[in-house]
Amino acid sequence: MADLGFQAFDADHHYYEAEDAFTRHVDRRMQSRCMQWAEIGGRKRLLVGGKVNRFIPNPTFDPVAQPGILDEYFRGRNPEGKSVAELFGRLEPISPTYRDRDARIKQLDEQGIGGTMLFPTLGVGMQESLRHDPEAACVAFEAFNKWIEDDWGYAYQDRLYGAPYISLMDPAWAEQELERVLERGARVVSMVPGPVPTGPETSVSIGVERFDGFWARVAEAGITVAFHSGDAGYRRFTEAWGGDREFRAFSWDPLAVCLSPEPIHDTLAALICHGVFERHPRVRVATIECGSSWAEGLVRKLKKAYGQMPGAFERDPVEQLRTHVRIAPYYEDDIAGLRDLIGAENVLFGSDFPHAEGLAVPTEFVNDLEGFSDAEVELIMRENGWKVVQPL
Repeated sequence: MADLGFQAFDADHHYYEAEDAFTRHVDRRMQSRCMQWAEIGGRKRLLVGGKVNRFIPNPTFDPVAQPGILDEYFRGRNPEGKSVAELFGRLEPISPTYRDRDARIKQLDEQGIGGTMLFPTLGVGMQESLRHDPEAACVAFEAFNKWIEDDWGYAYQDRLYGAPYISLMDPAWAEQELERVLERGARVVSMVPGPVPTGPETSVSIGVERFDGFWARVAEAGITVAFHSGDAGYRRFTEAWGGDREFRAFSWDPLAVCLSPEPIHDTLAALICHGVFERHPRVRVATIECGSSWAEGLVRKLKKAYGQMPGAFERDPVEQLRTHVRIAPYYEDDIAGLRDLIGAENVLFGSDFPHAEGLAVPTEFVNDLEGFSDAEVELIMRENGWKVVQPL
């Protein structure tokens, strides 16, 4: 564990969902349209909307990969050319710290972490699988959020900040569910970046005015909306180039890795260009586990658009990005370049613990902050994260 001289705030921790996370609070009459478990070929499989869901290879999470086992791979280093299955190596029985909040608090103490935001592992792949049935999606996510309340809480001991998931597929439901989780103490809510599904093959910008009721309440409450990577439906672009439409975690396609569509880039472009931050100047968002390699290109495009047609914006769009957005880069990203682009005060530390692609020892993220001043390190490793979970 890195000796920081202070307790860190980690903007990206995960639980592994209990098997009843999506079923515990769902009326049995709706379960066939939402989530169910079935034994197929001797394996326990998750059904979503009546179809086998393959977002996560083993959605029971027992056994599960060791934390950080893919660290070198995600730094672009696999000299022996091992397959992903070989890189995963030995799986291990699920730890109580992945499903029990008191065990996780003790682990945070051991890790030198004062607080963390907690995000889904399985949950970030479910909206796309239910895009054909908005009613079922809303039922499923309300049930999921109630499970978070039961097992993790939204601000447990003011250290574990479980992020309820909000889908905008039904704007009225989103406003209602936002109000419900706010009443129960939510400090941050989670979404997957990308356009909002409106049907099996249609979608709409997250920045259009039909969602203003939701954004107005977010602004009034002063909470943060965190866009966490997941299935954003962007595999349709892969499919257009001959790839697979279905999103499967850890299935590797070099073309999918190298194509240009980037859901978080496009989501922030939509929020800025469609005027969400202008209409709701207290809205604050964070990008979690979306990396930061897209940021330089977005800034370049915003600068050009503003120069070409300044009247299209009420405020400088790049300044809107710096004012309203906090970014958690991947540890392998050019973090110094991100700091220079948006300022150290807008960079978050996120370890993705305990995922295989994250850091086995979360605070070792500091080792990738070489050349940063002590003040910048403290901002990134602690102060910025705490600010995200404090209402404005």
